[in-house]
Amino acid sequence: MMADMFSVVGKGILVTGAAGFLGRKLCTHLTSAGATVFAVDIDEGGLSELEIATVSHPGMLTPLAADLGEESARVGLVDQLSSLTVSLDGVVFAAAFVGTSNIEGWAVDFAHQSVKAWRDALELNLTAPFHLSQLLTSLLWKGVGPSIVNVGSIYGSVGPDWALYEGLTMSQPAGYAASKGGLLQLSRWLSSTLAPAIRVNCVSPGGLERGQPQEFIERYSKKTPLGRMGTEMDVLGAVVYLLSAASAYVTGQEIVIDGGLTAL
Repeated sequence: MMADMFSVVGKGILVTGAAGFLGRKLCTHLTSAGATVFAVDIDEGGLSELEIATVSHPGMLTPLAADLGEESARVGLVDQLSSLTVSLDGVVFAAAFVGTSNIEGWAVDFAHQSVKAWRDALELNLTAPFHLSQLLTSLLWKGVGPSIVNVGSIYGSVGPDWALYEGLTMSQPAGYAASKGGLLQLSRWLSSTLAPAIRVNCVSPGGLERGQPQEFIERYSKKTPLGRMGTEMDVLGAVVYLLSAASAYVTGQEIVIDGGLTAL
C-alpha cells in the first residue's frame, strides 16, 4: 500500500540538533509514527523538554547530550550510541549555526565577521556531518534501507538578497553560506561513495518563519511565488520521504523547499 512506502515504523533514526526548531518537530513526528529516535543536542534542557513532549510514546526517544562542534565529543557520542543499538536505519543532520545564532563576529556586517566564527560554523555545519558519517557507517550498513539526510539551505546555492535585510538587525553570514554549500556537495560525494548500501540526500529550505520582524516576513513573502515564508512542517514531509522506502531509488539529490523563491 502507498502508506507503507512512507512508513518509518520500527526504524532507528539519529537526529542531530534535536532540540532545535526542526529537530523538535521531526523527533516528535518520528516517535509518534513508530520510529525509535536517538535525539542529539548540546542543549540538555531542550532534550528534557523533548522527552516530556514524547512521553506518550515511552521508550521511543533516547536523549543524547553532545557538543558536535568537538571532535572528541563526536567520537564519544558514537561510542555511546553503539552501546545502545547495533544498527541505524537513518540519520538526519540538522544541527547547525544559523543566521540568528548568537556567536560573536557572526551575524554582523562582512567587515566584522570573525575568522573564529567562520571556523566554528564550518566545524559544526560541515565537518561534523562529514566526521559522523564516517563514524556511523558501520551502524548504517546494518540497517534496513539506510538513509542519511543533510539539512542544507538555499543559501548553499544562491547569494542573499540584501534588500530583505535592509534596516534590520539581521544578516546572512558568509560562514553559513559556505558551510551549507559544502554540505550540498558533501551529500553528492557521499551518495556516490556509500552507494549502493547507503543513500545520501539533502533538503534545502528557504526562509522559515521563526519570529522575525514583520517587515522581513512581508518582504520575503512578496518575493516568494507561494506568498509566504516556510514552516518546519513544510520541511518535515521531505525529510520523512527521504528516510522512507518511498525514496528507495533517490540518492545524491537536493530537495529545495522554498515556496518557489529560487525558481524566479
